Amino acid sequence: MIELGGNIKLKGFTELDAATLIVVKKIVGNYTKRLSTNHPDFDELLLELNQPEDKTFNINANFSKKSGNIASEADGANIFFALSRALEGINSKPQK
Repeated sequence: MIELGGNIKLKGFTELDAATLIVVKKIVGNYTKRLSTNHPDFDELLLELNQPEDKTFNINANFSKKSGNIASEADGANIFFALSRALEGINSKPQK
């Protein structure tokens, strides 16, 4: 598991090559800034990458905050698009 800044955890991302991981960290960092602005009670972000045999990337995102959790899931052949869709799924959910 990779930890970014203490409250962001990436599970299953250690199998990615270094260049891909750098872009993943940039995407996660940018979305986390937006999410923490929209949800000031932000506690933790857990992203889990599953890559079955068919080479499709499946991203499960769980955004924890003091008032509850928000979950989102996305998959696709391109890891960056799947990651963006999973994080946008959290960002677009209404704030409680």
